[in-house]
Amino acid sequence: MIGDDRCFHMRSSPYILVSPALSQSDGRWRYSSDNPEPSTYAAGLAIEALAGVISLESSEIDQSKVNIVKNDIVKLFDVIEKYDDGTFYFDEKFVGGEEQWGSLSATSSVVRGFTSFAAVTSGEINLPGDKILGLARFFLGIGIPGDAKDFFNQIESLAFLETNRISIPLILSLPETVYALTKKGQLKVKVNTVLGSAPPPLTVKLAHAFSTGAKDSAIIDSKELQYDQESGFHVLDAFPKNVDVGTYVFVFEIVLHDSGSEKVYATGGQIHVPIYVTGFIKINNAEITVADSDLGRAQTQKKLDLAGNDVVSLSANHLQKLKFSFQLTTPHGHVFKPQQAFFKMTHETKVEHIFMIGNIGKKFEIILDFLGLVEKLFYLSGRYEIELTVGDAVMENSFLRLLGHLDLDLPKAPEKAARPPPPPVDPYSRYGPKEEITHLFRAPEKKPPQNLSLIFLGLILLPSIGFLVGLLRLGANLKNFPSSTVPATYGILFHVGIAGVLLLYVFFWLKLDLFTTLKAFGLLGAFLVFVGHRILSHIALTSAKLKSA
Repeated sequence: MIGDDRCFHMRSSPYILVSPALSQSDGRWRYSSDNPEPSTYAAGLAIEALAGVISLESSEIDQSKVNIVKNDIVKLFDVIEKYDDGTFYFDEKFVGGEEQWGSLSATSSVVRGFTSFAAVTSGEINLPGDKILGLARFFLGIGIPGDAKDFFNQIESLAFLETNRISIPLILSLPETVYALTKKGQLKVKVNTVLGSAPPPLTVKLAHAFSTGAKDSAIIDSKELQYDQESGFHVLDAFPKNVDVGTYVFVFEIVLHDSGSEKVYATGGQIHVPIYVTGFIKINNAEITVADSDLGRAQTQKKLDLAGNDVVSLSANHLQKLKFSFQLTTPHGHVFKPQQAFFKMTHETKVEHIFMIGNIGKKFEIILDFLGLVEKLFYLSGRYEIELTVGDAVMENSFLRLLGHLDLDLPKAPEKAARPPPPPVDPYSRYGPKEEITHLFRAPEKKPPQNLSLIFLGLILLPSIGFLVGLLRLGANLKNFPSSTVPATYGILFHVGIAGVLLLYVFFWLKLDLFTTLKAFGLLGAFLVFVGHRILSHIALTSAKLKSA
C-alpha cells in the first residue's frame, strides 16, 4: 500500500504487505508506525515488496495505483546525493539516533527496488539517465568492500543495472590516464556496460580538452576517435603538438549510431576525465650567491649544474644574505611551476630548517637574510648542509639534491633566546637490533698440582680397596649362592643393582647434578627393593629347611 489511500487490492491474495501510513511525501518510507524517521533503505524494501505483489497478481492491480508508485520512485530520486565527479548515491538518514545502514546498503536497496518494479510493470518510469549512470559509477568506484554482505549488494546491484528496463548505463573508461611526452603513447578509450558486456554500435568523440590552469582555452576541439575492432578500443593516435606537460581535462561524448538505442542506454552526456601529461623538465641558470645585506654587493657567486653532481662550499655571517635562483622549463619551452620547491638547511647537530621557494617571473628564487633569521636558526653557528627539493606529479625528473654546505657565523645566543629542539629520534632505533648484553663470568679457579690430584684419587679409592680386603679377611665365598635358575637370576640382578648404585655415585661425582642423581637413584632403589626381597626370601626359606632337617 502506498500514500494516503494507495492500496493494492487483491481478491485472491491474503497478503497485506505494507501500510499506507508508512509512505512519506518525499518517496521514503518508515520502518514502522512507532518510528517517525523516514528511511531510504526501507523505501527500497517496500518498492521491491510491491514489485513482488504485482508479479503475483498483475491482472488484479489498478494501473492508477502503479502510476502512483512510479511517481514515488521519481520523488525518491529527488533526494539522491551527488559527488563532484558525477557519481550518485543514496545516503541513509539517521534513525533513532543511530545510522542503521550505510550508503552502499541504502543505494543497493533502492536499485533493487526500482529495477524490480520496472521489470514487472509496463510503461515508462521517468528517471534521468545521468542519475542511473551515476549509480553505476558509485558501485564501480567503491572498490571491493570488506564485508561479504556489502560485496554481494555491490555485485547484485550491478547485475540489476546491467539488465534494467529503464536505462542501461554505458561506462567509458581509460586503461591509462597518465601519458608521457617522451614515449608518445596513444590515448585509448573503451566503452562497456557495467559488467563488461559489449555496447551497441557507437562512436566516441573528444569534444574538447583544456588545461586545468586555463579552462577557457581549449587545446583540442571536436575530434573523433578511431575504433580498433581487434582490441575494442577507441584510439586517439597522437596528442596535438600544443599539448605540454601538465594536468588536463578531456571531455568525451558517446554517440550511439542507432537513435532507438538512446532510449535503452544511458551515455551520460559529456564525460570529464582528468589526464596527466608528464615530461622531462629542464633545469637552467642555477646560481647561488652570498652578498652583504646593506650594500647588496656579492661576496661569493657560483653557478650550479643541477642536472649534474656539482656541490659548493660557502661561508657567511649574520650581516650577509644568501640568494639562490634557478629556472624550470617544459619540453615546449614554457615556464614550469612545480607543486613542491623547498630549500633545506641542516645544521651539524641535525636541526633542520625548510624554506619554500617562490617564483618571480620566469625564475624561482629565495633570499635568506641571516640577520632576520638568527632567532629562527637558534643562533647556531657552524656547518649547514643545503639541499634542494623539486617535485611534481607530472615532472618525470623530480629530485632531492645536495647543493653543498655553508659555514655560518652567527652571534652568541642571549640568555632568554629559544633553545634548539632536541634531535629527532630515529624510528629505526626503536625496532632495530638492540645492543648486545655481555655477561661477566667468574674466572675459573686455579687447578691443583697433578701429584696432589693423584693423592686425592688414591684416598677416594682406598675405601673400595679396604672393602675387598675385608671380604678376603672374612673368608667370603660363593658356596651359598643359589643354584636354581630363578633365585640365581634374582641374585645376579641384586648384585648388578648394587654395582649400578656405585656407578651412579661415580657419575654424580663427575657430571650429574643432584636432582638428576636422585631421580635415577629412586628408580634404581625400587628395582633393588624388589629383587633384594625375592633373593632374601629364597635364602630365608632355604635356611628354614636346613634347620628343620
